[in-house]
Amino acid sequence: MHDHPNVRAVQDALACADAVDGSGRPSTVRILPEAVHTAALAAAALGVEVGQIANSLIFSADGDPLLVLTSGAHRVDTKLIARTLELSRIDRATPEFVREHTGQAIGGVAPLGHPKPVRTIVDQALEGYAEVWAAGGVPQSVFPTTYAELLRITGGVPVKVN
Repeated sequence: MHDHPNVRAVQDALACADAVDGSGRPSTVRILPEAVHTAALAAAALGVEVGQIANSLIFSADGDPLLVLTSGAHRVDTKLIARTLELSRIDRATPEFVREHTGQAIGGVAPLGHPKPVRTIVDQALEGYAEVWAAGGVPQSVFPTTYAELLRITGGVPVKVN
């Protein structure tokens, strides 16, 4: 396993949650040969559809962190999410805000392994895939999981994001 503290934190969180991949095996962080900063790059590196990539996007939701796990095939409609969650404002977070609340840098933000739990919503479109891939704490790390597992291990709420 990669020795970066963020990767270790994600792997530890996956193990503590008894997280599994699409085949029911324990979900483990995998290190790719190169960083994959976009869903398209991640999908190409993994040989999967871009929609199977669960992008981890941090927003400032009325000043609090909100993690949106969205299909790589979608753009997030922040106005729709604000209405759905009854929030007055959702803004793209700064890199400093992201690091403060997740301990991770943009491009490698995982759905878990953060210093404290982050309110999470999960794009309902991810349910259409037997297996999805999420970031593992640094830009070249990913792990396989499922929509149901993302909901379970993050305490996330299913939401239509676009």
